[in-house]
Amino acid sequence: MDRLLAMQVIQKVAELGSFSAAATHLELSKSAVSKMVRALEDHLGAKLLNRTTRRLSLTEAGDRYVQQTARLLGELAEIEAEAASLQAVPRGRLRVNAPMSFGLKHIAPLVPALLRAQPELAIDLTLNDRVVDLVDEGFDVAIRIGHLQDSSLIARKLGESDLVLVASPEHLAEAGVPSDVDELQRRSCLAYAYGPYRDEWALEVGGVPRQVRIACRLRANNGDALRTAAEQGVGIALLPDFIVDDALAAGRLERVLPGVTGGRLPIHALYPPNRLPLAKLNVFVDHLRQHMSESRPRSAR
Repeated sequence: MDRLLAMQVIQKVAELGSFSAAATHLELSKSAVSKMVRALEDHLGAKLLNRTTRRLSLTEAGDRYVQQTARLLGELAEIEAEAASLQAVPRGRLRVNAPMSFGLKHIAPLVPALLRAQPELAIDLTLNDRVVDLVDEGFDVAIRIGHLQDSSLIARKLGESDLVLVASPEHLAEAGVPSDVDELQRRSCLAYAYGPYRDEWALEVGGVPRQVRIACRLRANNGDALRTAAEQGVGIALLPDFIVDDALAAGRLERVLPGVTGGRLPIHALYPPNRLPLAKLNVFVDHLRQHMSESRPRSAR
């Protein structure tokens, strides 16, 4: 039994719901598809399909097998396509999604140089802070900041960002400098609306995780809006360093409780498996990795 072909066969049977449709798609005979599925079940010692006169459906074992092998097949296709694309010319339109603040500061400035270097490449760049569905919404690649949930998407790490507590010098002069994280319950705090906790911050105090309740004065779905409010003295914000680095350097903001952070957030480029051609995708991701590493030596390595 060709196990790779058997994986492809069961994937297509599960997707199309019949041996006949799978056989047509794979250019095999219906009997060959049926025999291959039976041979795979014998090899695994598990029933993968429930068969009736009307329909086929996956068993629990079949569903797990199909999900797990889908990722394997996707990675294999990516490896093969990437090898083939090394000599390919990046061409066509690449649809990119990125968070608003990070996209404006670290993605948009890099796009013109890439377009000049790759005259056959076109880019559609969409910036927003919600989590998009790449497949349903037709994106080729998305930039995500934060810890990833398990999925069938392929992830390539671009860098990291630290979450830091900041406030304006004026706010700290008026309200005082907090001496510990428990004071955040009584202070005016500015929170990110898409965060996992609405009235708590997940902090690290001396490397020890702490869930700290906060008094949320302003909640917004964009980090730049929170940074602006912090600069104008509204309160204390917990924001990624790429949003506040310039304000800290200029003295518009100061670190609050420097030994306390919100942890380190990984930055990834995510894209669906089997997204071809890969040449345009690879050149885009490689361009980001190179220039982010050069421009942000502390956080993006």
